[in-house]
Amino acid sequence: MSTSAKHKEGLRKHYKCAVLTISTSKYWTKQEGAKELGDLSGEIAQKLVTKNGHVVVYYDVLPDDEAKIRDGITKALGTEAEFVITTGGTGMTKNDLTIEVISKLLEKEMPGFGELFRQKSYEDIGTAAVLSRAIAGVIHKKAVFCLPGSPNAVRLALAEIIMPELAHIIKHVSE
Repeated sequence: MSTSAKHKEGLRKHYKCAVLTISTSKYWTKQEGAKELGDLSGEIAQKLVTKNGHVVVYYDVLPDDEAKIRDGITKALGTEAEFVITTGGTGMTKNDLTIEVISKLLEKEMPGFGELFRQKSYEDIGTAAVLSRAIAGVIHKKAVFCLPGSPNAVRLALAEIIMPELAHIIKHVSE
């Protein structure tokens, strides 16, 4: 048995997730009562989470606003979710605040997540990967993953990093 398989032996297979999309334009579309938000990244995150046997117990769309992001992550952490996925707000513009807000809340950071995400992104998009500020860490014994808003970035992070290691990650963060 490989070392990786040993780490996952005997772990639960299904977990509860919260998904937060951080996008001012999608937030205002939601506020206006639109049935379709055009939140492709949030939809992809939810589909990949459920495709892997997990349950999305909470979903919301937040604007690029420090207080609303902080309140949104606090609300998501207050649900029965065992891990949180955020999409958006990780870029370099003045409006991209996700990393600044959530990094202040992290009790422990998982630097390897961001490093591996950028390495895998480099394989797909080349040196533009340096613009990614994807991070992950722990808040109140729950794993939190902050992903870029690009649909391809969400697919990459979930399919190639988060889903394969989720049980192992949750085992450690919940101890």
